[in-house]
Amino acid sequence: MDRTRPFVPRSAVAVLTATLLAGTGVTALSSAARAADADLVRNGGFESGLDNWSCTAGSTVNSPVHSGSSALQATPAGSDNARCAQTVTVKPDSQYTLTGHVRGSYVYLGATGTGTTDVSTWTQSAPNWQQLTTTFRTGPSTTKVTIYTHGWYGTGAYHADDISLVGPSVDPGQPPAPPTGLKTGTVTSTSVALSWSAVPGATSYAVYRDGAKVRTVSGTSATVTGLAPQTAYAFQVTAVNDAGESAKSATVTATTTAGGGGNTDLPPHALVGYLHASFANGSGYTRLADVPDSWDVIDLAFGEPTSVTSGDIRFNRCPATECPGVESDTEFKAAIRDKQAAGKKVLISIGGQNGQVQLNTAQARDTFVSSVSRIIDEYGLDGLDIDFEGHSLSLNADDTDFKNPKTPVIVNLISALKTLKARYGDDFVLTMAPETFFVQLGYQYYGTGKWGGQDPRAGAYLPVIHALRDDLTLLHVQDYNSGPIMGLDNQYHSMGGADFHIAMTDMLLTGFPVAGDAGNVFPPLRADQVAIGMPASTNAGNGYVPPAEVVKSLDCLTKKANCGSYATHGTWPGLRGLMTWSINWDRYSNWEFQRTFDGYFG
Repeated sequence: MDRTRPFVPRSAVAVLTATLLAGTGVTALSSAARAADADLVRNGGFESGLDNWSCTAGSTVNSPVHSGSSALQATPAGSDNARCAQTVTVKPDSQYTLTGHVRGSYVYLGATGTGTTDVSTWTQSAPNWQQLTTTFRTGPSTTKVTIYTHGWYGTGAYHADDISLVGPSVDPGQPPAPPTGLKTGTVTSTSVALSWSAVPGATSYAVYRDGAKVRTVSGTSATVTGLAPQTAYAFQVTAVNDAGESAKSATVTATTTAGGGGNTDLPPHALVGYLHASFANGSGYTRLADVPDSWDVIDLAFGEPTSVTSGDIRFNRCPATECPGVESDTEFKAAIRDKQAAGKKVLISIGGQNGQVQLNTAQARDTFVSSVSRIIDEYGLDGLDIDFEGHSLSLNADDTDFKNPKTPVIVNLISALKTLKARYGDDFVLTMAPETFFVQLGYQYYGTGKWGGQDPRAGAYLPVIHALRDDLTLLHVQDYNSGPIMGLDNQYHSMGGADFHIAMTDMLLTGFPVAGDAGNVFPPLRADQVAIGMPASTNAGNGYVPPAEVVKSLDCLTKKANCGSYATHGTWPGLRGLMTWSINWDRYSNWEFQRTFDGYFG
């Protein structure tokens, strides 16, 4: 089906006819009936954010607005038309008028579940605010109707405001009683699990953190995420139904734990680089002992599998025939110990462009754990870097929730990394270097999508990062060799300047709805867990930026200064630092990347 233009059903003619008849008085209500009518939409002007609305994408903005101080802005992306909906209580066999004001191209307003003929109306182009109106009559047993607004695929952002549904009201009764039995469950460094007793008559529950509403859920449990480590929080819950919201429950408190991934003794700002240890290319071989002291984390590239699905990882150092001047194993191990004595971390990096790893089975998972452990033990390494690329990670069609993954390659990788972390303890350094396709692209697309047809690798790193966020030392996404990626401003950003690095990093530190689902948000990472991945030179990869653009990126993210067109959602002076591919290419370029880092962070 061509989704570039909407299909206009014949029923639209009927709706228009009904509207015209209403204008001539044929379906006009009596004065007495009008007096009993009410606007049944809750928060139709979006003055309370998205409260009472269920949106697959969108947020409230202060400009443009039709009236008041807020309006809805939503951007269709991929197979999502950015639908916002609300279910309201109606009277059976009654006439209702649905009205809203919209801006944008191909914006819809409609109602479903009417019990008669579901209706919708739309505008092809509304550069300024335009009123949309449609009417319907409820069926003889209809008590609930869902009203909605949405855009159209690939047509950009739309705005909606002052949505109303006018018609006979129904006595909603009384708000429910406050919830009881509120208690905490699992507490991590960034999240607190809550549960409470069900309240008769409640249709949903609102969760409050330190007095501010942070979540609305339909069940009697919720996990509040995005918290700071070692911080005390107070939580309350209310019960909600058509009549309103209850008083708040009794307060429970919880203090988050110390961040498991932040216990390693890295400096406040770290420089991370990959050292070509198993291969040679045009950058030349660099001995580990010759790596300057500026490099705080050295990733040995690469450990690779004996086959894609074996899970058997081998680290074969570059032979002298390929890498003239390569040190002996004894010298190499001595250099590792010397780096560690100087406070540096030396890791084995698994994967890379040619080292695809798919842990499809429990046997492959266990082989991965044992083979990686042998490498770590033989060389006395500090930890592990996961650089799975290509087709290593992808999502099965039924794997739609990043918080509860089902795909074997994902589940087995998470299990393997947790086993390694438990084996080596709190000082084990765990880092990841995914490409933007596997992380930030998840803001628009996740796996094959609701209707299938999308690349199953889209966003596939998100469940791994999320499951290990309390064990993760560093995430340094490769902001290079990337196509354009949509940022949180719903604009596409391309490599080659500070704007790309700012937008991509802001997404990690702010969090984002996965595949535009406002109810399924990837929580932010701590600033000390994030480094920006950049190529060291034009030879190293596409997306190189000169030192001035590196400085702009750091200024904007750590000081909110020197920013360009992208507006960040915070300031993070604790941003851990920079990662580059690679140490070898930086040496080839007279250590330009290292000198930029040293000049900025001292």
